[in-house]
Amino acid sequence: MSALSLNDATEAVYTSLDNDNEDIDLHIANLKDAMSAEGQKEAVFKTERLVQGNRAGRKMMQSYFKKRGVKVAFE
Repeated sequence: MSALSLNDATEAVYTSLDNDNEDIDLHIANLKDAMSAEGQKEAVFKTERLVQGNRAGRKMMQSYFKKRGVKVAFE
């Protein structure tokens, strides 16, 4: 299996969030791998693309991703 680009991995996370978090842990792992390959320290997401873009939703997402080793920031 070929490695995903950072953009592809981020899009997969957005799709998973839109589909009620379907396979989210797999997509987070792929995102983490893509970040390592490209030397990124944090994943950046657009708030307007999140299902729950309010502060509580962002904090929940940051916490969940942090437990899986991915630091999240928002535009």
